[in-house]
Amino acid sequence: MLRFVPRLVLLLLWIVTALLWVLAVFPLVSQRLRASVTQGWSRALMRFCGIRVVVKGKPCTSQPFMLVANHVSWVDIFVVNSVCPTSFVAKSEIRRWPLLGWLAAGTGTVFIQRGMRSALSKASNQIKERFERGHVVGLFPEGTTSPGFDVGPFHSSLFQAAIEARIDIQPVALRFLHRGERSDYVSFVGEQSLLQNIWRLLGTTGVSVEAVFLPVMPHADCFQQGRSHAAAHARQGIRKVVMVGDDQQTHPADGS
Repeated sequence: MLRFVPRLVLLLLWIVTALLWVLAVFPLVSQRLRASVTQGWSRALMRFCGIRVVVKGKPCTSQPFMLVANHVSWVDIFVVNSVCPTSFVAKSEIRRWPLLGWLAAGTGTVFIQRGMRSALSKASNQIKERFERGHVVGLFPEGTTSPGFDVGPFHSSLFQAAIEARIDIQPVALRFLHRGERSDYVSFVGEQSLLQNIWRLLGTTGVSVEAVFLPVMPHADCFQQGRSHAAAHARQGIRKVVMVGDDQQTHPADGS
């Protein structure tokens, strides 16, 4: 409790501050400045949550591009944003979350209504619009969270938006650790509520997330092979890292 309360206060104050920026400042500034603010804000949020982000590999240097990752927790979005500012595709339920949902909407998240065929077409058009503005678009192709020890099947539908726009795709593997060991301690799965997950996260220490940026999949290759093959290739690369690991050099996300 002594650890949870001050962290929670900091978290809430930081989210409210971000909301004020999104509402009052973001409409008046350039996309580059919005991206920079989002990255700095996400890095601070991870510190307040007690999460150390470790980066392996490098984000794609040519923007826009599509970033695809395995999905373990609600913090995945902020882990990635602390390294590479990204507009994510997320389930529509997140839009209704207090504070976090409002913040996600204000930073350009594309919300998709699961189970509706027409929602895929609408989301695909919104993704293409983000690409036209020069955004990096993030996608969790599993469509749900997992404990983080394996990677579920990838839904390939939204890969088509990147293929049609001739946009490169970069897979990213997220590996969660707790006190130096691979762990599902803070994974957001099952019947757990958001508040219960936040309680576990803010009440513990030693949480770190490895964000492993894998080789970019060139748009020409994805176009030639099709979305199903592109999705399978991305999953294969991510799954190999999640289950086996890699030997790439690491460095903290904040450069320290």
